[in-house]
Amino acid sequence: MKTQSPAARNPSGVRLQKAMADAGIGARRDCEDMITAGRVRVNGKVVTSLPCFIDPEADTVELDGEALRFPEGVHASATAKTAARSYTYVLINKPKGVITTTRDPEGRRNVLDLLPPAMRKDERLYPVGRLDGDSTGLLLLTNDGDLAFQLTHPKFGVAKEYRVVCAGLAADEQLQALKRGMYLVTPASDGTKTSKRASMESVRILKRFVDRNRGDRTLLSVTLREGQNREIRRMLARVGLKVRELERVAIGPLRAGGLKPGQVKLLGKKDVEKLRSAVLG
Repeated sequence: MKTQSPAARNPSGVRLQKAMADAGIGARRDCEDMITAGRVRVNGKVVTSLPCFIDPEADTVELDGEALRFPEGVHASATAKTAARSYTYVLINKPKGVITTTRDPEGRRNVLDLLPPAMRKDERLYPVGRLDGDSTGLLLLTNDGDLAFQLTHPKFGVAKEYRVVCAGLAADEQLQALKRGMYLVTPASDGTKTSKRASMESVRILKRFVDRNRGDRTLLSVTLREGQNREIRRMLARVGLKVRELERVAIGPLRAGGLKPGQVKLLGKKDVEKLRSAVLG
């Protein structure tokens, strides 16, 4: 049953997903998924519908039974909070086998393990968007909930570029089907399924490899402006192409440069301004 506390219905408070993001739990869209999945309680009651408003100073919020602590200033206005709080932006070149999460009950290596110990201790950073464990490439970590929301929300349409190696020699007909788009069905935690249209901003063949020993393969360049869970792999599978390697090579204007797999880079003011310009663009 969908329930909300009295505070949760008070529009003068802070949106629950925004308060969670500002507390370093995850990007705002990830927090929305946690809420709708029934993992969040406000003052002892499960909240599964949005919008939901809270008072971070008075309400008790739990995620999976663990009480959350909100930093000072979460209740402040956006302008005042931005002025009072410094944000950190870290670019990671994620290697294969590292998962995009800040917590893992199975104890697998996650993206926070790539950060210097001092940064892991002092900053509540979380990944913006996702790369599955088998995928590699660029990932942004930050404690700036507003920019994270803008970089992942479809209405802002920030481009992400990928290099994809797939088995076989891709044909023009397959690429045309990817450009036209298709509906992908995603099961939810409650057993229901949702169908959502997916399409590629662009897809083109960079190189075809004819190899009798390793098998034929194709190197593709793919650009997305809205990403679903494992979208590229699922779309390519629908047209008969199996992904062997997948690497994100650009997030908006950001590229790896000399950043090697497993390395991290603290972004400066110019890089952050480029990201904000991409959002506004």
